[in-house]
Amino acid sequence: MTTSTSYYDQIGGAPAVRDVVDLFYVRVLDDADLKPYFAGIDMPRLKRHMVVLLCSVLGGPEPYEGRDLGEAHRGMGITADHYAKVGEILLSVLQGASVGDEILQHVVLTLNKVESSIVAEPVETAD
Repeated sequence: MTTSTSYYDQIGGAPAVRDVVDLFYVRVLDDADLKPYFAGIDMPRLKRHMVVLLCSVLGGPEPYEGRDLGEAHRGMGITADHYAKVGEILLSVLQGASVGDEILQHVVLTLNKVESSIVAEPVETAD
């Protein structure tokens, strides 16, 4: 009987995910377009939530039990372009950590699935 190894185990578990999250936020906060979204945010707390969330997405042992993503991002005015930029940074960091294509595709699918919960609806203007 063969057991498939989770993506979480394949990348090295929680220590590897913490490293990815740390580098991810260094790059996000270094981006002038993205940095304003994080003004006044408790970054250590946010990083802990992101580690748990990413571990869960990758099939780790702890389920994510944080706030709903839509609720957590409501009112932030996140644009589709900024969401895409954050996704590109995450994928770039994962690639730098030598994560395989199958895992990257899984992350892309997850990002696509939750995008509508995070990106603000465009405001309609009167003509």
